[in-house]
Parts: sequence; C-alpha cells; structure tokens
Amino acid sequence: MSKPFALIVEDDAMLADIFSRALQAIEYETEIMRDGRVASEWLQKNVPELLVLDLHLPFLTGDDILNQVNVDTRFAATKIMIVTADALRASYLNGNITLTLIKPVDVSQLQKLAHRLKPKPTT
Repeated sequence: MSKPFALIVEDDAMLADIFSRALQAIEYETEIMRDGRVASEWLQKNVPELLVLDLHLPFLTGDDILNQVNVDTRFAATKIMIVTADALRASYLNGNITLTLIKPVDVSQLQKLAHRLKPKPTT
C-alpha cells in the first residue's frame, strides 16, 4: 500500500521542513514548494491527497492556488489545510478548505489533524 501524498506550499524554508518531517513521521510522502507559481504548475498535472497551503507566497498567492484547486473536479477528494499567520484573511476564504491552522503551529496538532485526514485504506 502506498503512502498518501502531501504537497506543502510554504515559502519559509524552516517551517516547510518542519511540516514535511511532521507529516513523514505519520506516513505521508511529502514534497515542498516555496513558490506559488511552481506549485500551481505542479497542480495542473498532479493531485495530492493533502495540500498544506500558506497564503502569502511569492509569485502567486495561496488564494490563487486555492481558487485553482476549487474549480477543478480532480481535487474533489483532496484535503486542504491552510496554514497562515493571517487569521483575518483566512476567515474570508471560500471554497473547499478542510481546516485552517494559525501560525505559530503546534507540530503535534498538525500531525494529529493530518493523521485524521489520511485517506482510509480500501479493502
């Protein structure tokens, strides 16, 4: 059985690495992208089970990526975790957001929530 895949879109290298390690510890495969435009291009060809998305990104905002994902039916089963320091902006987002975490993020909370979002094995 393959591990679920999580795309982490976070421009802070240290936070991205922490998120990646936390998710790998609970059996996710991860990839980090620090540029909104690169993440958008990747999402045109790929569908993660979990998208961990910051809102303030270089070149293309998290809002733009969220809009891209929300209009594409391929992402119907993708869980979206917004991780941001901008609580006000996060509160205005519409669409298919599974949950929002406000920075600073407790790593154990991130792990617990991501573990709950893991796809259930099919029999």
